[in-house]
Amino acid sequence: MKMKTVLVIINCIFLAIGNCGGPLMMRLYFSNGGQRIWFSSFLQTVGCPLIIFPLLFSFIRRLRCLDEQEKTPFFLMKPPLFIAAILVGLLMGFDNYLYSYGLAYIPVSTASLIISAQLGFTALFAFFMVKQKFTPFTINAVVLLTVGAVVLALNSDSDKLANETHKEYVVGFLMTIGAALLYAFILPLVELTYKKSCQRITYTLALEFQMVLCFFATCFCLVGMLAAGDFKVIAGEARDFKLGESLYYVVVVFTAVIWQAFFVGAIGLIFCASSLVSGIMISALLPVTVILAVICFQEKFQAGKGVALALSLWGSVSYFYGQMKSEEKTKAQETQLSQLPVTDSET
Repeated sequence: MKMKTVLVIINCIFLAIGNCGGPLMMRLYFSNGGQRIWFSSFLQTVGCPLIIFPLLFSFIRRLRCLDEQEKTPFFLMKPPLFIAAILVGLLMGFDNYLYSYGLAYIPVSTASLIISAQLGFTALFAFFMVKQKFTPFTINAVVLLTVGAVVLALNSDSDKLANETHKEYVVGFLMTIGAALLYAFILPLVELTYKKSCQRITYTLALEFQMVLCFFATCFCLVGMLAAGDFKVIAGEARDFKLGESLYYVVVVFTAVIWQAFFVGAIGLIFCASSLVSGIMISALLPVTVILAVICFQEKFQAGKGVALALSLWGSVSYFYGQMKSEEKTKAQETQLSQLPVTDSET
């Protein structure tokens, strides 16, 4: 098995764990007394120091491959890529806040269905930013995913959480759409950064980019926590947590670790494949997240939500089928060109 295939599988596993587990852990936090939106945003990227371990392994491996007189730096990232990672990280921090705000006021299953529209947004941004081809299947997917979000909006009154006002639900709904839109922009932006980089992008460099990105996203949320006074109330919030104070900190730690798995998987897939493949995987995991949310938190699953799920799945399958057909056509054209006879003028 090729190393690239192994990396794709590993990153798909990370993405699946984070994509399904991250929202559930955040809902567990909010449903049991957690109220700090900036703090929950902070948790999404604060696990970035975990990336040091694979980077350390990569550094030791590079040392073994070099002669005794040669030197290799621990970090391979050069200043232009480092600055790009900072800028993307600040955008990611804001996206984390939008998503946390949305999830505080809408069910996980609803948030996941809204996030499915991210694939359509990613396709649109990828078309303009990295010249990704637009096919009829892509247009079909964008329309279906958009209609699915509209269906959810029309059924908002029957989907509110307990003791929640209509205004809170609408704001949470719009915040989640904003999060999907912004993250759909971030995915091709990272791919564009890789392409424009003066460095050859390796998996180690992609991990470094991810660590810097998450570090500055965490700093962005840290400033928000300081402004909102979160540090003053976290201890009290832990004591009042419905599951107990000790489990409060367990939830916090696991939330950070699981979300970090998501970001490593997403960025890793951009390196191994493309931003659209990363977006497709996120959408493909949608039914799993919805089912887990209904089982774990007894969330309502009305007819409108079922229609939205069906439209989202239809859109994702349509997009995936279109990508397969496009790749088959490209390979067939390349095969035909390779089989053409070489003329004397070409020799």
